[in-house]
Amino acid sequence: MRIFLTGATGFIGSAIIPELLQAGHQVLGVTRSDAGAESLRAAGAEVYRGTLEDPAGLRRGAAESDGVIHCAFDHNFANFVANCEKDGRVIEALGDALVGSDRPLVISSGTGMGNIVPGQPATEDAFDPEHRTPRKLSELAGIAVANRGVNVSVVRLPQVHDPVKQGLITPLVEIARAKGVSAYVDEGQNRWPAAHISDVARLYRLAFEKREPNSRYNAVAEEGIPVRTIAEVLGQGLKLPVVSLSLEQAVEHFGWMGPFMTFDMPASSAQTQQKLDWHPVGPGLIADLEAMRYTPA
Repeated sequence: MRIFLTGATGFIGSAIIPELLQAGHQVLGVTRSDAGAESLRAAGAEVYRGTLEDPAGLRRGAAESDGVIHCAFDHNFANFVANCEKDGRVIEALGDALVGSDRPLVISSGTGMGNIVPGQPATEDAFDPEHRTPRKLSELAGIAVANRGVNVSVVRLPQVHDPVKQGLITPLVEIARAKGVSAYVDEGQNRWPAAHISDVARLYRLAFEKREPNSRYNAVAEEGIPVRTIAEVLGQGLKLPVVSLSLEQAVEHFGWMGPFMTFDMPASSAQTQQKLDWHPVGPGLIADLEAMRYTPA
């Protein structure tokens, strides 16, 4: 199948391309730059010029495909709400191209959208439309598109990692460098789920091939790693002291990341593993953080 892939040159998208090609699919990958076009051709994908700021252009690309995997997202968290709203508009445009067909649209969200009961792992069958995180707008847009007859499924992402990048932990490293300490909030027992990039890429392929409407999949290998444990590993790698901050101190210390540092977001992938016969095999988050090449702050 010819799959339209947004975010094709990004961290996750670039891992999805070989996964799809090895399974016999063709990839029409979105990029905004000449350098991105070169990398897509080198990876064996077709090039489609487009941006998240031009939903109509992305709609035309989706119309040329047998289905869509949408994993692009503007990760400028200083404009997080606006970027979530933009993602909703893109999902609506992609859906426009697929209405009246069974061509699948796989969108992306966060595992936190399934955290309903405090302290309990997020599950695939749960969604909180009143969630405090604006990432809910992606799933709400997906629901609206599905109500128009589009075959929509959702891949919910945890901290996706390898030894180079690790989701929210990557900016956390830079904050530690700038502040001279590796910090967590209070006891640091709030948890973040995680999965290796190779397992996540495989899950996107399986979700697309499954073609099951209104499905949610949690791309989770590790249900919840305490943030204190993460801070301790970073402190060791950066050769920095590890400290606990109060909630009031955290607001100033972490800036835009402050709210994330207090979220307890454990997540289960039991339903996903059963439905897709998906079983994570990649390295764990702590192993990748220990393998990361640090330079002292």
